[in-house]
Amino acid sequence: MASATEILKKQPKTFKVKVITMDAEMEFSCEMKWKGKDLFDLVCRALGLRETWFFGLQYTIKGMHTWLKMDKKVLDQEIPKEDPVSFRFLAKFYPEKVEEELLQEITQHLFFLQVKKQILDEEIYCSPEATVLLASYAVQAKYGDYDPNFHEPGFLAQEELLPKRVLRQYQLTADMWEEKISAWYAEHRGIARYLWLYMPPEMVLIIIYCIPLQQNKSDTDLLLGVDAKGIHVYSINNRFSPNKSFEWSGIRNISYSEKELTIKPLDKKAEVFKFFSSQLKVNKLILQLCIGNHDLFMRRRKVDSIEIQQMKAQAREEKARKKMETQRLAREKQLREEAERAKEELERRLFQMEDEARQANEALLRSQETAELLAEKAQIAEEEAKLLAQNAAEAEQQRQRLEITALKTKEEKRLMEQKMRETELIAVKLVKESDRRAKEAEHLKQDLHEAREAERKAKQKLLDVTKLNYLVSYPV
Repeated sequence: MASATEILKKQPKTFKVKVITMDAEMEFSCEMKWKGKDLFDLVCRALGLRETWFFGLQYTIKGMHTWLKMDKKVLDQEIPKEDPVSFRFLAKFYPEKVEEELLQEITQHLFFLQVKKQILDEEIYCSPEATVLLASYAVQAKYGDYDPNFHEPGFLAQEELLPKRVLRQYQLTADMWEEKISAWYAEHRGIARYLWLYMPPEMVLIIIYCIPLQQNKSDTDLLLGVDAKGIHVYSINNRFSPNKSFEWSGIRNISYSEKELTIKPLDKKAEVFKFFSSQLKVNKLILQLCIGNHDLFMRRRKVDSIEIQQMKAQAREEKARKKMETQRLAREKQLREEAERAKEELERRLFQMEDEARQANEALLRSQETAELLAEKAQIAEEEAKLLAQNAAEAEQQRQRLEITALKTKEEKRLMEQKMRETELIAVKLVKESDRRAKEAEHLKQDLHEAREAERKAKQKLLDVTKLNYLVSYPV
């Protein structure tokens, strides 16, 4: 059995590496014999990244950004003498058609963060209109769909969204910039998170590697831009419109010799362009970037590999799934809103019915009070009519007695007749009064009947309203 010392001797020696992505830091232990590709593949596996051909590991040495070579040992390259050694995992090459080429969400996310930072740091240039649009996309990516109830004025006060160049150029207040960005942001509702993938062609980013060159040794400095479509030469004062452009399809050869960079067009009769840089490493960097971009240019024009075809199929399926999910969420939201409106309508109707029930109850109470009053008046009138009828009967009896007595003597008869006439007048008056009181009692009875009928109808209406209220509150 091997001893502990022998086991330790057999274990490979390692060194520590720190890799910084756009939103995280990772540390790895690397074997001394590892090449750049070994470390790069380890980082890609840790990120779950399959579209590896866009990315690289960058480090800074003597103030210059340099890319780690994949085919050489890590420790054989001129890397910083640090522990751990720091690398930045960045996009080295940019796609020609973003929407078609960036398939994985992790790829889109890393590109999004890098492009946002490079625009703010003015390493990547685009039109002011495009910067405002990209700012609204960045807000959409962070906050989701615009909600006026939540995203109130001032919610972007602490966000850095526009490069200082644009801020200086237009001299708008922070509130005015927020209003412009929010207006665009409000239009992105329900659209994909990384909206910058769908920018219109006229707003496509201008990718510039700020590499100073001279066309001859007496010229002023120029800037060389290398992107997915070719090589572009800009003046220091105009980084939007190139002085010259060389499409990859029109370049026959790119070479360098010490400080001289040569671009030979495919057309042998065309002029050969030469540029000079102050450092040999700059030429090497330019050549490396040109080779990588040209390789991707040629790769796009070939039939996709099985892996790419599978990734594109998965991307299409994922896109379709997300579209269906978005539609489902939108439908659920619509149904929730409709349910809320229905609930509000039911509550409004319930309140209205409760008010009607209250009014009906008040009317019933008034009807009951009126019926009681009429009943009391009818009873009084009936008693008065009975009393008058009794008085009339007594008067008639008195008349009869007087008539009998009047027969005794004429004088008495005359006097009696006179009294009889008077009594008759009184009796007639009493009869008329009795009839009047009887009719009044009859009218009062009729009013009492009508009041009780009104009371019955009011009770029935209250019962109907109560039943309807129950059905609305507890539907079957």
